[in-house]
Amino acid sequence: MQPRRKGVAARIVLAFAAGMSLHLSFAADPPNPQTAKQSDAPPLKLHVLGGLANVHQYTRHEKPFWTEVLPARTKGRVTADIVPFDQAGIRGTETLRLMEAGVLQFGTLLVGIAASTNPEFGAADLAALAPDVGSMRRAAAALRPYMAQLLRDRYGIELLAVYAYPAQMLFCKDRFTGLRDLAGRRIRTSTPSQSDLVDALGATAVKTGFAELMASMKSGNTDCAITGSMSGNTLGLHEVTTHIFSMPVSWGTSVFAASGATWRALPGDVRELLSVELPRLEAEIWAEADRETLEGVICNTGGKGCANGRKGTMVEVKPSAADVERLRQIFESVVLPRWFKRCGNECAKLWNQTLKPISASESKPR
Repeated sequence: MQPRRKGVAARIVLAFAAGMSLHLSFAADPPNPQTAKQSDAPPLKLHVLGGLANVHQYTRHEKPFWTEVLPARTKGRVTADIVPFDQAGIRGTETLRLMEAGVLQFGTLLVGIAASTNPEFGAADLAALAPDVGSMRRAAAALRPYMAQLLRDRYGIELLAVYAYPAQMLFCKDRFTGLRDLAGRRIRTSTPSQSDLVDALGATAVKTGFAELMASMKSGNTDCAITGSMSGNTLGLHEVTTHIFSMPVSWGTSVFAASGATWRALPGDVRELLSVELPRLEAEIWAEADRETLEGVICNTGGKGCANGRKGTMVEVKPSAADVERLRQIFESVVLPRWFKRCGNECAKLWNQTLKPISASESKPR
């Protein structure tokens, strides 16, 4: 192992040791007498790097799946611990390499973070690509075979699921009535294509991790932030901002994968079980993203129907026809060309074969 990876692994050990006891190699835990009666096969303990801490994707779906659903489905034969990646003491950009090295067994990775070092992944969450969850799902489905092959060929990793957070929307401290009012403001972004869009609006992109978002807003380093409509509410963003632009900028897509060595080492019946159960988890998370996109706006603005968040008093800024057209133009003239520049001919080919047909069909009058 290279020196840098040793340092990374040490940070992971410390992070998990505080609460979840990460083991860096795949192995069966010592037999439990009660479990042994249920099956002749030895019990397995899996270790999972999950998504963002404290948001509903993690607390309601990921964590219960690994710590409750999976043990119940296997009658205790397979158990797991999970820690959110933003609390694991590692940078998101390190996740793929750590999985390639076998340091991480299972991991969740935001494609926007992966796009910083692997621009091909940016296709799955280009800013202004998908105005609704249906179009985002179609884009993710079209790209899935490519992403699976890329992960397998480049890192020896097996793609197991594709998740999405609620729509990424714009929260601002001060009043605005549309996109034309954002010039000159400092806006938090999380992906390269979000930064491209913000630049095209005449604003300044400030790339900031989710865990640092609130501190950046409170310190005055940023005037606005792009984040999930409900994720922002969970953070308390509705308490420090006044206006929310209720049109999706992007969707915070993430991939869930396994180290190739870990996946191959699993007993066949466990692989089969995960191949059945993970698509169900994926479907639940997408449904949650759809529900929470609207509910996030309702909660932030204090409307009726806020059941899963905290009511705020924000003003909803609905996109005008001019805003919709401007986003379309920025996507075509700035976001897409800059992605091609970062990625090269491979991404131009990928676009033409997968996303362009979808984009063209959805832009036709109905």
